[in-house]
Amino acid sequence: MGRGYTVDDTVEVYLSKLCHQPAADVTGVLVGQSSPQRDFVVLACRTPPRPEGLVGVAKSLDKEWISEHARQVSRMLPGGLSVLGVFIITDADAKETLTSLRQLLFSVHSLISSEHVWKAADDDVTDCLALHINPKSRKIVCRTFDVKDPKSTAKPADWKYQSGVSSSWSMVTCCVSVDLLLPLPRCSESMEECLQEALRVWATQMEKAVCLFDGTQLPEDAELTAGQKRNVRQLFSAQLLITPDEGRLTSVVQQCGGSLALRGVVHSRAYLHNNRPKAKMAEKLLKRDVLSTMATRLHMWLEEQLSSENLVKGVTRDQGTETFSLPHRVFSPVQVGGPLFVCDYQFKGEDPVEVIDRLKEMLDMDAAHKDLDTRLEMAAEMLEVHQAAEAAVEHTEVHEPKTKKYIGVVMATAVALLAAAASTLYLADL
Repeated sequence: MGRGYTVDDTVEVYLSKLCHQPAADVTGVLVGQSSPQRDFVVLACRTPPRPEGLVGVAKSLDKEWISEHARQVSRMLPGGLSVLGVFIITDADAKETLTSLRQLLFSVHSLISSEHVWKAADDDVTDCLALHINPKSRKIVCRTFDVKDPKSTAKPADWKYQSGVSSSWSMVTCCVSVDLLLPLPRCSESMEECLQEALRVWATQMEKAVCLFDGTQLPEDAELTAGQKRNVRQLFSAQLLITPDEGRLTSVVQQCGGSLALRGVVHSRAYLHNNRPKAKMAEKLLKRDVLSTMATRLHMWLEEQLSSENLVKGVTRDQGTETFSLPHRVFSPVQVGGPLFVCDYQFKGEDPVEVIDRLKEMLDMDAAHKDLDTRLEMAAEMLEVHQAAEAAVEHTEVHEPKTKKYIGVVMATAVALLAAAASTLYLADL
């Protein structure tokens, strides 16, 4: 027998609604959490159409567009949630479609994992789900493929609906201090690779960080809920204490075109499906969320600058100090009053309506302005304060050679146990 999938009944309602739509074939991604024995599906999101129109699925799956949608969805998920697979609603024969779905799964996995800066663990689940639904008969064909094995073949899987799948999931939150100095290349074309490699170095330090739960370091196999009620949602506060890499304490001279300094605090959270969550799993998911949210912000900032050519102009021209803003994290419930939240990233000056529109486009969610939780990271309100603080810092001017230094500040203050954060990047000659 293959893997089992416990699916929230809201996903059944959503997929049934898609079956009733008069549109042609529909594709999308399935979101949830994996475990060694069984996976839990809590969300399904249809693929938005391309601006110029989506290629007919019955003829050819638009793998590039579907994979890009899956990557965008992955960026909007907190710790503990991930893209588990893909689905297709079509009256085409399931056997004929599975071949295309297999190729699509490998494409999705490759694109999403390319942004991971952490090392894969031995206990990571590598089986991904391909779901075929006939809109007329409602027959479901559920198969899995091992995306780590290029020669993997389809394995049967059990698809079972259940109400309130995530109602008792525990949540762990923390605020992590960030103090990074990342070298930048001399040409902007390789900047993404350079930042990715620098984040991998930081990921190594993060893996060695000490994790405290409510101020206590627990053994890896210890239960977070020991002595508490079972099947009741629990909230935990954690701390990640990062120590410098002993192998890098000595001064290192590195030729580069500039540097990117990130300092401050970011908010992180992770969900755990088990009613007996272990400290090891909570620590793993929390650390990955910290790394993921930092990588996502840098990717988004870089994409924004390259698309507007601001970064190129900033590096090639001697124009003094220029300020950029990193996006800050905004949370929204999957369902109003529900236990699970997804997130998006909001740039300085961006209207919350744009966040709501992205949630609708990428996750097919109808969020309202009042549903958005912007209190954890409020960049706009803090910018002026930290700009003034940075202006007071003395800089030494060096005429030759000239390089560029980016100072990214992710500052935070505590307000009623919430982190109010601001992010800004300064461009200045050294």
